[in-house]
Amino acid sequence: MSNVIQNNNTAPDTVGIASTDVNTAEDAADTAVEVAKTEEIDFDNKDLYLNRELTWLEFNSRVLSMGADPKTPLLERVKFLAITANNLDEFQMKRIGGLKQQLAAGVRNTTVDGLTPAEQIAVCQEKVRELNLEQNRILQELLVSLDEQNIHLVSYDSLSDEEKESQRNNFIENIFPLLTPLAMDPGHPFPFISNLALNLLVSLRHKGGSMSHIARIKVPVTKDIAPRFVRVGEEYKYVRLEDIITHNLDTLFPGMEINSCELFRVTRNAIVEVEEEDADDLLAMIESELRDRHFAPIVRLQVEQGMNPTHRGMLAAELGLDEENDVYEVGSIMAMRDLFEIASLDIPALLDPPHQPIDHTRLAHDSRNIFHIIRERGSLLFQYPYESFKTSVERFLRTASTDPKVLAIKMTLYRTSAEGGIIDSLIQASRNGKQVAVLIELKARFDEAANIGWARRLEQAGIHVTYGVIGLKTHSKVILVVRKDYNKLRRYAHIGTGNYHSGTARLYSDLGMLTCDDAIGQDLTELFNYLTGYSPPPKYRKILAAPYTLKSSLLKKIEREVKLHTAESPGHIQLKMNALEDVDITRALYKAAQAGVKIDLIVRDTCRLRAGIPGLTENVRVISVVGRFLEHSRIYYFKNAGEEEYYIGSADLMTRNLESRVEVVAPVEDVKLRQELRLILDVQLSSNKHVWEMQSDGVYIERTEVSDSTMSSQDTFIALAKKRKNAAAKHRQSRLREKLLTYFRKRVSEEQ
Repeated sequence: MSNVIQNNNTAPDTVGIASTDVNTAEDAADTAVEVAKTEEIDFDNKDLYLNRELTWLEFNSRVLSMGADPKTPLLERVKFLAITANNLDEFQMKRIGGLKQQLAAGVRNTTVDGLTPAEQIAVCQEKVRELNLEQNRILQELLVSLDEQNIHLVSYDSLSDEEKESQRNNFIENIFPLLTPLAMDPGHPFPFISNLALNLLVSLRHKGGSMSHIARIKVPVTKDIAPRFVRVGEEYKYVRLEDIITHNLDTLFPGMEINSCELFRVTRNAIVEVEEEDADDLLAMIESELRDRHFAPIVRLQVEQGMNPTHRGMLAAELGLDEENDVYEVGSIMAMRDLFEIASLDIPALLDPPHQPIDHTRLAHDSRNIFHIIRERGSLLFQYPYESFKTSVERFLRTASTDPKVLAIKMTLYRTSAEGGIIDSLIQASRNGKQVAVLIELKARFDEAANIGWARRLEQAGIHVTYGVIGLKTHSKVILVVRKDYNKLRRYAHIGTGNYHSGTARLYSDLGMLTCDDAIGQDLTELFNYLTGYSPPPKYRKILAAPYTLKSSLLKKIEREVKLHTAESPGHIQLKMNALEDVDITRALYKAAQAGVKIDLIVRDTCRLRAGIPGLTENVRVISVVGRFLEHSRIYYFKNAGEEEYYIGSADLMTRNLESRVEVVAPVEDVKLRQELRLILDVQLSSNKHVWEMQSDGVYIERTEVSDSTMSSQDTFIALAKKRKNAAAKHRQSRLREKLLTYFRKRVSEEQ
């Protein structure tokens, strides 16, 4: 996430860079305007396309702005600062790591926006340094505000003698046993440095000696025993763990003089290339990949500001880094993602008002078998976290695991958790004699180890576990349940935009649909046959599935919108997603915009398309929504000359999603469910709080709040969910009252 705040009208010059001969966002935008003025637009012109990496960093600027906003509750501001720090760590591991691999392989090809891997690394590093500066500035503001609320992050030197004695005892009992000082000299080679771990570089010498020695100490941050921020006394006073270690080095190096103690941290590449086709056992191969990643090349070195230049140069040389470009000085707290510890303090007055998801109004007071409800009432749409994941998806699976009429359950798992009971329900289903098949994506980035664990646990329970299609990640979010109903076999399905993870279901804004639509059920049956067997990719009746039908179908729908567009019945496309990166889709949207089709894009982060270019995208609106929940749902809408189409699903409009992953997007055909999707789109497009709108130069400007009472779209959805709950309760009470009146009238009539 970025350190440049987007609620002003300025942005770094690098935002719109498309090639080495275009120096600023304004230059690129001007060039794009000139391109649009020509009679024949070259839709491959690099100046029409924004850079993927830079637009992702700009998204993090928008998130960081939530940490800078004094209207955001204080501990929530700390949380946003921690989120941006964590995101930048991942950016270095994944995006910079990948670009460095390309550079090492001699790749000099340019992306659609005209940048080579080397040029992308350079502009990204510049942007990240700007973000770091803004993070530091915001942190200093937050420290002052925290002090005002009696939450103090203090230095060890500022502690009283009594507090120092207490912390020394804590050090000896709980921290000292975890430390392993490693000398660095001809007899002790440079030690292995773990990814993202904090380290102390200690310079010392024997008393009276003249030769300096160097040792490295890994700071053992552990949640329960040695947290990063160690509480001092009973108050909200905290001192950093590395500060405690630094001031008690005499216990580690008795009889020696400490010359200096300096903090550093390394970031390793998270991209490890594997050849799945050559693997005899994919699970074993992924385990090997995780081990390899532990020793992956280093892409970044962070050092504390003012580190001895000799020590800094030595570290860069030993780690194989370019000291000028790959070393980052940190002027405040290193590894700010650890501020999650402070953000999680239970002080309600400094947090967002608690949010409790409501039960879906069609399920809330209906204790019948959920399959009966779906069959009777038709498809149900769920909006998380405003509605409960537990009483919808988890109830669906829990019921399926015990219902004697359920014969089979098939499911894809990209990420999940122990909390919530998804795994337990699958195991229970297997024990109850049902056929259970689960596709677990072992290559889900940073969840590989957890997914290996889930796979083994499910296999031990007798569940058929597969790992997907060679060469593709399975990113779809689908469950298929086969049940013997009273008159025939019927298929029930859940199709979602988010993972089957109860934790993220409370933090991410997602959608899910339960349905017994026969065509969708048949489609998913064929999809699972493809995923678990060797059947060729089928043609589907209703769903759109990557990598075979989704991209071509979307391109055809965009082209159809152009053909159907008239002055009397203008075309309209609305797309809500995390990212728009695919060049073919972007080019098709440009052509649709040129033809006059109105296009609304709600894009969380990466967006290659430029809005507002005169003569080309004046009728295109691109907004980004940031709030307490992470926007994660995908909705695709096409006006289709009045025969409207709505789709939801797992796929973003990125090349990797459309061509290298198994994704499922399904139509929403029920009129009431379409109205719910229409409401979501309309609310977010019209909101004036926590909404950023793209300008023609690619810069996002935050919309101005109408008043202090202006609600964000997410607050609006919370309020609407409560309103639905209250309305349903009143309706239920009214029905109950009517039943009682009818009963008493009947009794009175009988007595008379």
